[in-house]
Amino acid sequence: MTLTNKTIAILLENQYQELEVWYPYYRLKEEGAEVWLVAPEKGKEYHGKFGYPAMSEKSIDEIAAIDLDAIVIPGGYAPDYMRRNKKMIELVRDMDKNNKIIAAICHAGWMLASADIVKGKRITSFFAIKDDMVHAGANWVDEEVVRNGNIITSRKPEDLPAFCRTMISALS
Repeated sequence: MTLTNKTIAILLENQYQELEVWYPYYRLKEEGAEVWLVAPEKGKEYHGKFGYPAMSEKSIDEIAAIDLDAIVIPGGYAPDYMRRNKKMIELVRDMDKNNKIIAAICHAGWMLASADIVKGKRITSFFAIKDDMVHAGANWVDEEVVRNGNIITSRKPEDLPAFCRTMISALS
């Protein structure tokens, strides 16, 4: 249990990619971390791309970067909804300013671009948003996992083992 005394938020919105929420959720808990599903509204049920429900445990209004050691931003279409929420963008920016771990997979790169934290950084994402990442100033690469300082990125669900190993290593 290498992550005892670590607190991690997984950002949640409708149309999330199920594996990219639940795989890190249980893997990080298995390592002893306290993991919260954080969404615009506490106690609301959000649905994944394939309909799987997730109940938010905290609202974005209840947390701040000071409360967290890391955040995980899953993909699917959820990041497009997340980036419409000013407080979610502010949390990502604050995590970056405080050099805390930000782990983003698949389409979650949209959140990094909206938070304006990728310029000059080596980043990966799902290939369909490569242009968005490049236009935001990232040095985009096609690799299963990339760590650039406090930012960890991966491309797709098949990359989850490497993504989680890198998060756990960064937080240990």
